[in-house]
Parts: sequence; C-alpha cells; structure tokens
Amino acid sequence: MKAILDDRQRKHDPQNFMANGVISRSPEQPARIDVLKSGAQAAGYAFAEPKDAGLGPIAAIHTAEYLSFLKTIHARWTRIDGAAPEVIPNIHPANRTDSYPKSAIGQAGYHQADTACPISEHTWLSAYWSAQTAITGADLVSGGENNIYALCRPPGHHAFTDLAGGFCFLNNAAIAAERLRQKGHRPAILDVDVHHGNGTQGIFYRRGDVLTVSIHADPARFYPFFWGHAHERGEGEGLGANFNLPLQRGTGDDDYIKALDIALARVADFGADILVVALGLDASIDDPFQGLAITYEGFRRIGDRLRNTGLLLLLVQEGGYLSETLGDNLNALLKA
Repeated sequence: MKAILDDRQRKHDPQNFMANGVISRSPEQPARIDVLKSGAQAAGYAFAEPKDAGLGPIAAIHTAEYLSFLKTIHARWTRIDGAAPEVIPNIHPANRTDSYPKSAIGQAGYHQADTACPISEHTWLSAYWSAQTAITGADLVSGGENNIYALCRPPGHHAFTDLAGGFCFLNNAAIAAERLRQKGHRPAILDVDVHHGNGTQGIFYRRGDVLTVSIHADPARFYPFFWGHAHERGEGEGLGANFNLPLQRGTGDDDYIKALDIALARVADFGADILVVALGLDASIDDPFQGLAITYEGFRRIGDRLRNTGLLLLLVQEGGYLSETLGDNLNALLKA
C-alpha cells in the first residue's frame, strides 16, 4: 500500500501557540511526522515522494491574493522594526468585506484567523509540499489505486479560501477533492478530526458537487466555536450538501461509531465514487486536546467501517498530536 510524504514539510516549525491567554510551543510539531510515518510503515505502507503539480490545483481552491500573501508575508514582516520571528496577527477585520490594507500587519490580521497559525520563513514551502502530497494522492486514487495515505503536514481543514487558522494554511483535503472532481469523479469529504473542518465547510458551502461531512466535538464549547453546528446544511446550490455531526465532549467508541454509520449513509446517498477522509487522530482519548475519547479499538473500528464502504479511499492527514498512542492509533486504522 502506498503513502506519500515530502520531507520539506518538516521545515515549518511553529514556536508560538496561544490558548487561554497562555503562550506555549505549538503542538503542531515536525516530530509528528516521524511518529505517523512509523505507524503507517508498521501497517505495511511504503512511502514515496509527491510529484509537483504546480500551483494550479492549489489556486483552484485558494485565491491568488491569499497565495501571494502566504508566499511573501514573512519577508515583508521581517522588515518591520522589532518584529517577532513569526507572523502572528494582533488585529482582525470585523467582516470579510472590510477594506484590504497594504500593511503587512493588517494583511496578517485579514488572512490569519487566530494565533494558532504563525508563519515563519519556511511555512510556505512546507504548506506547498503538504498540498502536493494530497494532490499526488488524489492522482493515484483517480488512477484506480486504493487506500492511499497522504501524510500532510501542516494540516489543512481549518483553512478557508483566503484564511489560515488552527495550524492550517492550505486546505489539503479540499484541494484533493477538487482535483478529483475535475478529473470526472464525484468525491465526498469525511472529516473525522476532533475539531470541525470549518475551512472545508466554508469552501464548499454554496456548492453541491462535493459533499462535506464532519464528525467532531460539539463546537458550542470547543474550537472552532463559530462553525460545525448541526443546523449548518449549506446554502444555495450547496443546500443539503453539508452535514455536521457534533458530539458531546468525551464521547467514546460506541457512540462515535453510531455517528460514523450515519455519516457514511449520507456519503452513500450522495453517490460518491471516492471518499476523501480528513484523517484527524486527535479524537483519541490520549490526545492533548481531550475533546473525544476514541481508543485504539475505536480507530480499528473506524478503519473497518471505511473499508466496508467499498469506495476508493484517499486518507489525508489532519490533526493528531504527540502522545504515546498516536502512531498506534494510525496503525490500527490503516491495518483495518
């Protein structure tokens, strides 16, 4: 079985993460790659490097204005007298329709939703190759190969068309799904990360050609707070093509699998031929974010359900942070 990884993804090494007013090192660390890679290899996956499909597939999802920002903002930021090594916003517009400033500080606030997505010298390079990893995975699945694992880092599902957030810069799962759609497929995205895939939802919210489904901890009291509620069904042509299944904090294996069965029934009713799985492993009972309580056996059962869909699967890595069971949980799911 094939897995995709580019080592340039290691170069993004965010140092700052603010939560509850406290600044600490970001949990989205390069060391995640080693743990996840070992877990996948133990499940029989062999790693290859992605091909470079260029900027086109990325620009099919993200605006040119936003891509220009990601590519240039760090160099511009370093010219600010006394600026910190990482680009971290301190002011935000009230609405996306507010005026677009020329200032690097103002543009950072416009394009970065929170303090969890600091941009350093190598962020664009790593995000670009993370996206290419997902694109190569999509091309392999489109060619008829199955169970492709794209080890994407930094993750992507909190990134909107022109907005970074929650450790994410380019929306890898959305880029992969659009790549598949343009190749004539009918993709669905199933997000199993503990956090709602708000960027993915936002990208496709007014479209009916890609189904977006997310199972996650209830955002009423959990990140990303403002998105991921059950009443959010899509708008316009996308009405009914977005499906959220928020779960009570601490939900364990049995109730999670019940929600997963409901989610997969919706995927079947959409008539998808390929399932892009936004594979967050932070639903684990051992994950630092402590949103849900899925065990090793629970991840095995998730993998079993995915296999039984009979669909071609592209597994795109999202969250899942350093713990003693992170690699084991990926291993359990991939083996199944």
